[in-house]
Amino acid sequence: MSQLKKVFITFVFSIVVISLIVTGLNIDLAVFSSVDNPSALIKGREDKSEISLTFNITWGDQILEPILDLLESEDVSATFFLLGEWAEHHPHLVDLIVDKGHEIGMLGYRYKSYLKQDISDVQKDLYKAHDTFTKLGYPNLTLLRTPSGHFNKEVLNTAVNQGFQVIDWRVDTQDWKTPGVNTIIEAVLSNTKNGDVILMHASDSATQTKDALEVILPSLKQKGFSFVTITELITQADIEINPVE
Repeated sequence: MSQLKKVFITFVFSIVVISLIVTGLNIDLAVFSSVDNPSALIKGREDKSEISLTFNITWGDQILEPILDLLESEDVSATFFLLGEWAEHHPHLVDLIVDKGHEIGMLGYRYKSYLKQDISDVQKDLYKAHDTFTKLGYPNLTLLRTPSGHFNKEVLNTAVNQGFQVIDWRVDTQDWKTPGVNTIIEAVLSNTKNGDVILMHASDSATQTKDALEVILPSLKQKGFSFVTITELITQADIEINPVE
């Protein structure tokens, strides 16, 4: 074997090893919660102007696509938490969200508070949701937002033990209540700070969300905020979590 060929093989091997190390580091950095220390994500770093825009979807097929078009025109990436039952009936919309460059997480299978169910039923709901998304071609989803955002220590332990990372929020627009476009805008612009997770909805009840976003997105950019997915927010150090005592 020539010396040049040996050098080339060594170089390729080194690149592969470095890639594996970097990949491993990224996986480690993307985990903020563990079985020994179960926690829920509330927000990212306060010294970075990155924020995460998130949407819950539980029903309907009319509101989502206009919101996706707006996000695309504003070059904003978001994270969508999808109810398994909804995804099962709208697989083309699940694919559309991903094809548009957004991130997806789970909202359980049926939209019923985990605090109103036996823990065994919570486990079954999580398994069914995971199985649903696996059949749709998304077997590696780990981000979870519990129905209505309800969880306690037992629910959190259960979710983490099943391999999920629970995502909470700090800015709640309550847009699903249709409180008025200006009210939604004010809820975001007056409350959003560095690292915040913003909760919005793309179900058909959220009829004022797109109009509000038309003001919110450029206004937040003008304030110096940049939009990242939840996974990107998690990879930051010093994120804020809720261990739920």
